[in-house]
Amino acid sequence: MTPRAASRVFIGKYSEKAVIDVAESLRHEIGTNAALGVLFLTEEWRPHLEDTLELIRLHGHVPQLVGCSGWGVIGSRREIEHAPGFSLILFSLPAESFSVVEISETQIDESTGADYWRVATGLSAKDVTAWIVLANPHFAGTEGWLDEWSSAYPKIPILGGLASSTGSEIFLLKDGEATPAPVLAIALKRGLLVRSLVSQGCRPIGDPSPITKAEQNLILEIGNLPAYQALEAAFLSIPAEQRVSVRNNLFLGLAVSEYIEDFKQGDFLIRNILGADPQIGALAVGAHPRVGQTVQFQLRDSKSAREDLVLASENVKTGLSGPIGILLFSCAGRGKGLFGTSDHDAETLANILGNIPLAGFFCNGEVGPVGGKAFLHGYTASAAILCVA
Repeated sequence: MTPRAASRVFIGKYSEKAVIDVAESLRHEIGTNAALGVLFLTEEWRPHLEDTLELIRLHGHVPQLVGCSGWGVIGSRREIEHAPGFSLILFSLPAESFSVVEISETQIDESTGADYWRVATGLSAKDVTAWIVLANPHFAGTEGWLDEWSSAYPKIPILGGLASSTGSEIFLLKDGEATPAPVLAIALKRGLLVRSLVSQGCRPIGDPSPITKAEQNLILEIGNLPAYQALEAAFLSIPAEQRVSVRNNLFLGLAVSEYIEDFKQGDFLIRNILGADPQIGALAVGAHPRVGQTVQFQLRDSKSAREDLVLASENVKTGLSGPIGILLFSCAGRGKGLFGTSDHDAETLANILGNIPLAGFFCNGEVGPVGGKAFLHGYTASAAILCVA
């Protein structure tokens, strides 16, 4: 069997006919029964979730269906914001090429680290080529779990997103119903690969420099200067006419590796600057940086985000082989609100990578690797390009 995929986005409220039409058209497009479906829906579809899942599984001939709620949904060249709808992608895959793992809160609580998860899943690092993860943002333990999961499956791409909603109806779904599990994970195995695309939407400003004094999440000195003074210098490096508009869009980039001679975009994990105290010269950041770690301040705006996504997409295009489908996890803070135009991320990927079947949603947080390790991000576009090995 040659793996294939087909996707469709539907705009509107629940309609039995619409669901049947989409499911049947996708099955006909891939030319065989699907093995796996990934579905993202807006909260308006929650009262009809079970009916929707049953119709997709029946008319798309999909034995396994995974997905979640989204503030908005994304399809090929389309991003649906402020309107009800769903996005569905069906994959025809060999049954042994993937498996779906449901992770309970009890398991996360009793976990003892990386070995625990390999035993719990029955999958070693050699068995898996990539993970796609969906998580409920109401569960506070996602980052801790992700850190353990990354240790259990080192250097294996882990991409995904946290479910979202315009209201309170946030849910994950598996097969025929909503699941109480805080995390769902799809293991991709032999025969499938994933190319990772992570665009944090920033460009560096100022110069990279090591942290010389820090306590927990406080940076006291950068390059033997008060951290606040280093931030001020980076801010003043921005052209004067741009400073007012970017004042609240400054972030800190933490180098993910010290074995880099020439730091550039993509070499830093972007984290929020939570506060600044000019009196003592300290910065509070949304991380626990260490003394000796290289940092560089970052600027996020629509221009930076656009350029960063283009660069990330072009890097992925180099050497891309056998792509069959894309899962796109885009921050709810992106979209038209950031770029001033609709369909930005979906259009950019299609223009650079081609018209590959795509499904995605606007997330409460995005998961993707930086420097070979998975992190939870904000304001990011994270995409998994599934390829035939």
